[in-house]
Amino acid sequence: MSFHQEPAVYADLVSLNVKNLKNSIEFYTKVIGFKVVNETEQEANLSADGKTTILQLRKADHDRTNNRYTGLYHLALLLPSREDLALITMHLASNRVPLGSADHHVSEALYLEDIDGNGIEIYVDRDADKWIWNGSNVHMVTERLDAEDLLKDQPDPKDFTGLPADTIMGHVHLHVNNIEEAEKFYIDGLGFQVVSKFSDQALFMSTESYHHHVAANVWNGTSASSPKDGTVGLNYYRLVFPNKEILDQTVLRLNELSYETKDMGAYIEVIDPAGNHIHLVSQNAQN
Repeated sequence: MSFHQEPAVYADLVSLNVKNLKNSIEFYTKVIGFKVVNETEQEANLSADGKTTILQLRKADHDRTNNRYTGLYHLALLLPSREDLALITMHLASNRVPLGSADHHVSEALYLEDIDGNGIEIYVDRDADKWIWNGSNVHMVTERLDAEDLLKDQPDPKDFTGLPADTIMGHVHLHVNNIEEAEKFYIDGLGFQVVSKFSDQALFMSTESYHHHVAANVWNGTSASSPKDGTVGLNYYRLVFPNKEILDQTVLRLNELSYETKDMGAYIEVIDPAGNHIHLVSQNAQN
């Protein structure tokens, strides 16, 4: 089962503001393995398959003045197979890229940062029938990744030729400054369901019983401020709805809850309570 197609609501694209566009393109293509779809002096669209943009890089208007902003905690690239995760692990290690890793039970993941400090997760899901549910709550942990087992077939880093074509944006994890406000916006407004909550620190949300399509945490502090538009970091991320009717119902619900939405023609823009910009589109209406 794919959790990133109709009838799910899911993130399919992240747009980042970066300090140096040329250097960021080099990092994301040579280190991560993206392909450039197109680029200008101001922005570049990147893909795994050479056609479908899942990451946009935009030349920033402002640098960060501190690291205590709301915004992106990490974007998460979902690979098709465990063999793909093993190969990119060897590729990154051979290029001396600092890596973290974890076994979350529902998935196995690598963690790293880009040259601007934006978080990146690269992961593979375990079969959904192996996930453990306690009612509506999915069992997720953070344990040591069994690297020896992952790399048991000794993949050759020279075999890495880029991200697999079927790589997608698996989820988006955000810094917010108030978990309760985030929960109201994403659950009551956007229609997600809570699938895991760690005290008052982090919230994991999804549709169609995925382990999470969107997550939020307050690890940058409840006093974290929203950065100016155009600051290095998250520009926006995009959510895809199954059809226009469900999108219209969502917009109406957001407005009834006093969240402002703007019809931009190709998408609806909304900003969450922590200042994170979101573009809402319906299936087959993505740019």
